[in-house]
Amino acid sequence: MRVLVTVASRHSSTREIGTAIARVLEAAGIEVDVIDPEAVASVEPYDGVVLGSAVYAGRWLASARELVDREEHRLRERRVWLLSSGPIGEPPRPRQVPADGLAIEERIGAVDHQVFEGKLDRSRLGFGEKVMASSVRADPGDYRPWDAVLEWARWIVLALEAGPAATPPASAAPVIAG
Repeated sequence: MRVLVTVASRHSSTREIGTAIARVLEAAGIEVDVIDPEAVASVEPYDGVVLGSAVYAGRWLASARELVDREEHRLRERRVWLLSSGPIGEPPRPRQVPADGLAIEERIGAVDHQVFEGKLDRSRLGFGEKVMASSVRADPGDYRPWDAVLEWARWIVLALEAGPAATPPASAAPVIAG
């Protein structure tokens, strides 16, 4: 079994989520390739795909959206799990699933779509990002729910082994995990 983990990340925190998922899959004996979305030539060689993106201003990053545009018909033929990363704060904001993430989920018939809290490190932001973070009063910090991410990854392993009847873990909420 071979799985592609491809995650669009601007400042590496979403990529770190993808890497953690890949490690769980590898530990279960699954062959995993971790490739940035813009470098994916085709999803053809893969039995499954974990596709994700950081969310900025309520949208997935362009490289993840463009991968879906390029490979939509092949993605519909595979089992695909989606992840969005971006809500921050206590409680996490924004609470809703990004609209383009929902559209992608419907277009390709994804098995599941999880939204995980993200990380905000102002020292890594550009000027425009700092202005946006200040305007929405985003609090810096690492809000990523590692236990929920790892549990979701373990469920993906079980789902790959069990087939389409597998259901998401109880702790994986349909909007915000963690």
